[in-house]
Amino acid sequence: MIARLHDPDYSRWAHQIKRSGGCRQPIHLHGKVEHYDQATGQLLHRYTTRTEPGGVLRVPCKTRRASRCPACAEVYRADTYQLVRAGLVGGKGVPETVNSHPCLFVTLTAPSFGAVHVQREKNGKVLPCHARRNAETCPHGQTMSCTERHSADDPRLGEPLCPDCYDYDGSVLFNAISPELWRRFTLALRRRFARLNGLTVKALRAQASIAFAKVAEYQRRGVVHFHAVIRLDGPDGPDTPPPAWATADALAQAVQHAAAAVTAEVKPLGRTFQWGTQLDVRRITMDGDLTEQAVAAYVAKYATKAAECVGTLDRRIQPLDDLNALPVREHARSLIAACMHLGNHPGLAELRLTQWAHMLGFRGHFSTKSRHYSTTLGELRAAREEHMRAEEISTGRLPLFEEDTVLVIAHWQYAGQGLSIGEQLLAAALTGHHVPNLGGPDDA
Repeated sequence: MIARLHDPDYSRWAHQIKRSGGCRQPIHLHGKVEHYDQATGQLLHRYTTRTEPGGVLRVPCKTRRASRCPACAEVYRADTYQLVRAGLVGGKGVPETVNSHPCLFVTLTAPSFGAVHVQREKNGKVLPCHARRNAETCPHGQTMSCTERHSADDPRLGEPLCPDCYDYDGSVLFNAISPELWRRFTLALRRRFARLNGLTVKALRAQASIAFAKVAEYQRRGVVHFHAVIRLDGPDGPDTPPPAWATADALAQAVQHAAAAVTAEVKPLGRTFQWGTQLDVRRITMDGDLTEQAVAAYVAKYATKAAECVGTLDRRIQPLDDLNALPVREHARSLIAACMHLGNHPGLAELRLTQWAHMLGFRGHFSTKSRHYSTTLGELRAAREEHMRAEEISTGRLPLFEEDTVLVIAHWQYAGQGLSIGEQLLAAALTGHHVPNLGGPDDA
């Protein structure tokens, strides 16, 4: 840290750190960018990393995982928030009239794979976990009851009452098949909504459309469930209002029917999965308890999380890794072992359970949306890049060119990643980001 502070190029290094937003594991790049006049071939501007500290440019890693880089994950969370909120109240290319369209907040859960320790509350009072009179004793001699009132940080939350009874294979298979289950749910939703209004799916498309945005969340027991914003539009998406007969009540009925009706089968094992019975369907209002801001914030926070809350790793697990040596909870270890075991089944190759063992079998995108729900993350990032480019031009760091007359030639080479322990402390001081766990340098 002292060596970095006394480096003659410290001010430029600090500028790079600030420009990267305090990224904990910035990417190091060697290279250059040259701008040529297309008509004359004259070199108009050149940037090279030779003059940068250490001869590299440090750029954000742009990961969405808060466990890896809180700074970059916060940018991802904020973009997801803007994406979801724009689909509720307008903005970012979506008309403000969309706030009058019927809209629901839906939570689809996983079925039970065995009793687990939970925290139950009623009227603000914590209830016993599984208090049962004359509780049954499982075949393994475990009484299926728990009278403790668990706190929110109790490490036993999500752990099965009897690990030997818990269906670990079913849990990871559900995670693996859940993206397909969601796809079938969206298809069944449109079919049911059309039928409720006496229409075919083709006729429905000419009069109304259904848009959605959803994220996946891990429960402590290690299975995913989905939070979704589902909106009714006219035939041309958010630019047109839905017809008067397309109501939130009818949409809620269609959601309830579709959630109960759809199934997905893992044919090689003859197992069929469906959504759990705990279905939550609530209407989003602009002035009630479930406002557009509350929904957008709730959905966006899960876009930066993965299976870490279950006590597993945020990196891939290799087949040769010693599972017993992994720093994970026993419940997570058993789920990982189930992925490894099932991954060897020749009929389950397409599920790629071995490659996604660290995600406990789930390999889908954590946040997805239908095409016409709102803007895209790519468009939000492009707008931010254009804003930064305009700022660079206004401060004189970049020349102003007519883009259609300039040829840009860039050459970049990966040169490593990360910061030393001392650099992490300096980066935290420069950007105000806390560094909870310091590790060694990650430079390659």
